[in-house]
Order: sequence, then structure tokens, then C-alpha cells
Amino acid sequence: MGGARRTRREIRTPGKAIAAMSDNEVLVVASKLKTYIKSKGDMKTSGSVLEVLSDRIRTLCDQAIDSANRDGRKTVLDRDFA
Repeated sequence: MGGARRTRREIRTPGKAIAAMSDNEVLVVASKLKTYIKSKGDMKTSGSVLEVLSDRIRTLCDQAIDSANRDGRKTVLDRDFA
């Protein structure tokens, strides 16, 4: 990703140290995704799929976080992904 600047997100966990997560860290377990695709479609998985899927997951999570915030909650629920 030639020259793309990495940003980090802070993750706060009560009673624990703050961890930082890069905006382009992979959020998917590669072996499980590859096994799923192989079993469902008898296909291989390109390495770039993990990055694209992680970006989509981040977008969905950001939207769910916004939904929980609008409802005044500090917990993201399954309904926030609807």
C-alpha cells in the first residue's frame, strides 16, 4: 500500500492497559476463512481477501458503534449490525 499512513485506534478495556490497533490490521482468522471457502466452493483464497474483508468488518463495526452510541449504550449488540 505504497506510502499509506497507518493510523491506530485505541481499545479501552476496563481495568486493563490500553491497546492500540492499526486501521489495517487483519481482523479475520486466515486459516478459518480459507477452510470455509475451500469447503463451500472448493476454491483457494488470495491473501488480499483478508485485508478487504477486514476493511468491511471495520466499516460494519463502526456503524454498529454509532448505533449503540445513538441509543446511549456502551455495549454493541447484535441488533446494531442490522
